[in-house]
Amino acid sequence: MNVAILRSAFERLLEAVVIVLMVALSAEVTLGIVYRTLGRSLVWYDEIAAILLAWLTFYGSALATLKRAHIGFPGFVNSLAPVWRLPAVIFAELCVIGFFILLGWMGYSILEVLATDNLVSLPSIPVSWTQSVIPIGAALCVIAQLLNLPETIAAARGRTVVTASDLAEKLH
Repeated sequence: MNVAILRSAFERLLEAVVIVLMVALSAEVTLGIVYRTLGRSLVWYDEIAAILLAWLTFYGSALATLKRAHIGFPGFVNSLAPVWRLPAVIFAELCVIGFFILLGWMGYSILEVLATDNLVSLPSIPVSWTQSVIPIGAALCVIAQLLNLPETIAAARGRTVVTASDLAEKLH
């Protein structure tokens, strides 16, 4: 399968998940406000809002990674001699992928520790289920980095015709 088609499908999937999470969080917060206004606070409101926000953060981070919309140092890469750009980009990509692999591994390890814990306000929901977003989000970020890798390497080699801003986006 073509990397561009796979990347596009992955982007649409992440966008759909982020939209669903945003709508769910907005609805949950609105519901919480309405119930508080009526003097009947929901006991689970705060805990679920925090969980939804964490999920939105991790899935949104994967989407931002795929869109190359995260913090980077393109000016540094652009200032390097052409012979050093590719090694710098490869080193940076390996560091980022390594970080997400470590985050995913540690997030997975934490799930075992949390296996017997449940939410305070909704005891039927295991904490490990809510915290599974850490290894899942990390894996999604690794996939996003790998899907961007061919284009990033081509930009570092100077093999793609891009504008200055496009180059900056592809080299960070």
